Amino acid sequence: MASSSMSLSEAQQFLEDNEIKYVLAQFVDIHGVAKTKSVPAAHLKSVVESGAGFAGFAVWGLGMEPHGPDFLARGDLSSMSIVPWQPGYARIACDGHVNDKPYEYDSRVVLKNQLGRLEDRGWTLNTGLEPEFYVFKRNDDGSLATVDDTDVLDKPCYDYKGLSRSRAFLEKFVESLQAVDMDVYQIDHEDANGQFEINYTYSDALTSADRFTFVRMAAGEIANEMGMVCSFMPKPMSDRTGNGMHFHLSIADENGNNLFGDDSDSNGMGLSKLAYHFCAGLLHHAKALCAIAAPTVNSYKRLVVGGSASGATWAPAYICYGDNNRSAMVRVPYGRLEFRLPDSGCNPYLVHAAIIAAGMDGVERQLDAGAPINENLYTMPTAQREELGVEILPQNLGEAIEALAADKILTEAIGQPVMDEFIKLKRDEWIDYCRHVSDWEVKRYAEFF
Repeated sequence: MASSSMSLSEAQQFLEDNEIKYVLAQFVDIHGVAKTKSVPAAHLKSVVESGAGFAGFAVWGLGMEPHGPDFLARGDLSSMSIVPWQPGYARIACDGHVNDKPYEYDSRVVLKNQLGRLEDRGWTLNTGLEPEFYVFKRNDDGSLATVDDTDVLDKPCYDYKGLSRSRAFLEKFVESLQAVDMDVYQIDHEDANGQFEINYTYSDALTSADRFTFVRMAAGEIANEMGMVCSFMPKPMSDRTGNGMHFHLSIADENGNNLFGDDSDSNGMGLSKLAYHFCAGLLHHAKALCAIAAPTVNSYKRLVVGGSASGATWAPAYICYGDNNRSAMVRVPYGRLEFRLPDSGCNPYLVHAAIIAAGMDGVERQLDAGAPINENLYTMPTAQREELGVEILPQNLGEAIEALAADKILTEAIGQPVMDEFIKLKRDEWIDYCRHVSDWEVKRYAEFF
């Protein structure tokens, strides 16, 4: 991984030392999907100074028409790395520019604008992401099945056999991340057959978003090379746990001190007043945040109130926080917050931006997070939950999008143009889904009446 202070000449030497022939100039569309151009290494300077040119109208969510100017993806040298599974290639994360200005529809630019609010205070948002994913094989009829035929336990979480028998893919995947200085410290088999989670050391928010994009690129291509499908789809199996991606959050000052930590916290959770206000912002804007953190129709198959075949569920459905409470939307491990709403299909740049916008609203208005809920919300009687004032998250994309559209504080803070584009696309997605006739409907109703 390149140094944050790397100069252009040092980057060119980095390419030469690593025998790099091509550089992938990479950005993401509004859905968080990686987009690239392959640039011969000799032309790195043009990518850094001018940018690789794209027809923005061809990319989801850039708010451009066919007669619009070029979208130029300008490389950030601090993100330069080799692409271990693709010898001879490097990757550089880019910021979108239009008419020589950072483009307000580009997700990475949107996040950097929010980070500027923290930098003005001398603060850094540190985040640790925990992506979950499934590893499948594709059957002759095109359907997906667990790649390991022996991974069939009803309760497979942490199963040794399930982990061991997928180790060829997992080892190559992890070694690729380690090769670009990502400190992977745990890999486990999750609650569903063929499902895994990878944990790597936290970093500043921009680096976290860049890294997660790289994680999905790596997993997808390595699996493909091995005849597999790696899926970050939020809920690929109706009766098994979904693919969440919990965000661990803390804010550090210029000296690296954790401003969310306070051992004198009367609740015993090690949180400072700043952390409580930030948490309150997440809770206050939870329904709107849901649309960004759980951005697909499929996401709400994960967030519904109910269980799974393994008897375990980790997806939040309730807007509250609690001391190490995994049934709450925000869990407090001690001295930091774990935001459990996002899934592995999210755009990490937009989610980070939304977290900052919501959290800082809580800080600036000194919102009250209320009392922590330290009970199992999955089994709590409805009357008790209502008495505590705990609301349910949106249960479908349509509800979430309308909540986002109504939350002017959040949308204006993130950036109204990009939020309008996001809302428009997601409303279309919801309408398209509502009009679709599924196999379930045909089987149930074709001869029902």
